[in-house]
Amino acid sequence: MVLYHLFVLALVQGFTEFLPISSSGHLVLTGKLLGWSDQGLAIDVAVHLGTLLAVMLYFWRDLWMMMVGIGKLCIGRTGVETRMLINVIVATIPVVIAGYLLQDTIEAHLRDVRLIAWATIGFGVLLWIADKVGLTVWRVEHLTLKSAFLIGCAQVLALIPGTSRSGITMTAARFLGMERSDSARFSMLMSIPTIAAAGMLIVLEIMQSDNVSLEHDMILAAALAFVAGFLSIFALMAWLKRATYTPFVLYRILLGGGLLAWVYLG
Repeated sequence: MVLYHLFVLALVQGFTEFLPISSSGHLVLTGKLLGWSDQGLAIDVAVHLGTLLAVMLYFWRDLWMMMVGIGKLCIGRTGVETRMLINVIVATIPVVIAGYLLQDTIEAHLRDVRLIAWATIGFGVLLWIADKVGLTVWRVEHLTLKSAFLIGCAQVLALIPGTSRSGITMTAARFLGMERSDSARFSMLMSIPTIAAAGMLIVLEIMQSDNVSLEHDMILAAALAFVAGFLSIFALMAWLKRATYTPFVLYRILLGGGLLAWVYLG
């Protein structure tokens, strides 16, 4: 793969995976706008691995808490650690089921630029509304099982390119009254099993195609995605401690509007 292509795709994946602006939409659009061929399943695995390692490193304390939660469950005890663990699991179930059932439909019908543009605008506006009307009273530790499930159901909408997995889960969390930084925090924790599951599906596809090649391109792609992903998480969490989601909403509206102009006006 051309080094320049690899560099751009890995950085796009890393920077957009955790920001509420849709990584899948940006990856589809990058290829279409620049006229590049598909990067292949092996590179997809690499960039997913890079972003997965980034979020695991940043939230290592929460991961440790959930590991403690597993230990407590094994001995029949409960606590804040077990609640966090169960909430993440419950929030992940809907998208895993929907992703498995709808994978072929998504690939065949939902990667259209017009759909990406309208989803970018529509779900961006929805994020703005949620951020304005949502209360800021709950933290991740206060999340109920019902709320976790509702956020998980919202995550299913992220299967539509342009929606943004992080964006739609943060939107749902804000509607439910979570603080901005904590809505992002729970969204990131949800991304760990979600990204891992997506990566496993890609690995299975590679195994079935008998076309696995562990080359330096994959290592470089994973490293670039890791650095970009970690920086984007750090920047987002720092921003949300003192500001709103509005800049991301404006970006989505401008991006979606530009795409519509490109499609309909040529």
